[in-house]
Amino acid sequence: MIDLRSDTVTKPSPAMREAMARAEVGDDVYGEDPTVNLLQNEVAALLGKEAALFVPSGTMANQIGIWAHTRPGDEVLVSQGAHCMIFESGAGAALSGVQFRTVGNPNGMVTAAEVDAAIHPDNPHYPPTQLVALENTHNRGGGRIAPQREIEAIAEVTRRRGIALHLDGARLWNVHAATKTPLPILTKPFDTVSVCLSKGLGAPVGSMLAGPRALISRAVRRRKMLGGGMRQAGVLAAAGRHAIAHNLSRLEGDHVNARSFATNIAQATGVELELGSVETNIVIWELATSVPFDAATFVARAKEKGLLLNAMGARKLRVVTHFDVSAADCKRAAEIAVAILNAA
Repeated sequence: MIDLRSDTVTKPSPAMREAMARAEVGDDVYGEDPTVNLLQNEVAALLGKEAALFVPSGTMANQIGIWAHTRPGDEVLVSQGAHCMIFESGAGAALSGVQFRTVGNPNGMVTAAEVDAAIHPDNPHYPPTQLVALENTHNRGGGRIAPQREIEAIAEVTRRRGIALHLDGARLWNVHAATKTPLPILTKPFDTVSVCLSKGLGAPVGSMLAGPRALISRAVRRRKMLGGGMRQAGVLAAAGRHAIAHNLSRLEGDHVNARSFATNIAQATGVELELGSVETNIVIWELATSVPFDAATFVARAKEKGLLLNAMGARKLRVVTHFDVSAADCKRAAEIAVAILNAA
């Protein structure tokens, strides 16, 4: 079975398992796990931030970030299709009492002018806009990379308007790999940044929230409140350290495989795909109206032939490459997809 549903499906390599087995551990709730502390210090330095916090999931990292910048009744501006609004089970409303409002275009890209125009004036009729949360790369946008110049312009707007800027950087590693932009430059415009260890980097568990030391100190208590206070978590942090040290350099191979898959299916009858949209490791395409079945049917037929992928809408499909699938796997996956369309 070729599994292209997500880059979360990777399994720890033997070397990663060995690193986990050898990890020195302590009680992280007391701040005494040496491997967790190493990971937090290393990621903070890697991202150019004062401090970082290890948490179980990307959802928790984003939601702590949202909580840290807002109060109940505040508004958060997000891109269309933002993960923190759509895929985090209503946590923003339930845990922080915030309201989301979208800006930008359908592929998840946002301009500074759009942000500036969307910020509410000081008026009791409106929820105060206190945070802008961007996503880079953008999942539902097909792994698109937000232009750094535009991000810097948005940061100028948020500073001028006195509101905070958070980055959902679950796949920020892919931006770094694709653009060769140093990570501290990518993160500098943001007050807080979340990054994921269990997507492209291949760790089994974990994300990081990075930002000012005082904010991260407050975030420790919020993590505990949300049930994320893990004890001898060094075995998990060791996987994250191994992933950063050994798998960050492998991400460009995932991008090559994604472009190869996209190129191989783009000419098939019934495929609507702009090749230029494939910038990293995600390929999203649509079934033309001439195809006599929907995305869910396509997914079921692909599974029968040994390919796992996800439907992202009535006629929209997604594959995500990762280091557990080879170039040959991706070529075979494209052949399966084309065969299904040809049979229709």
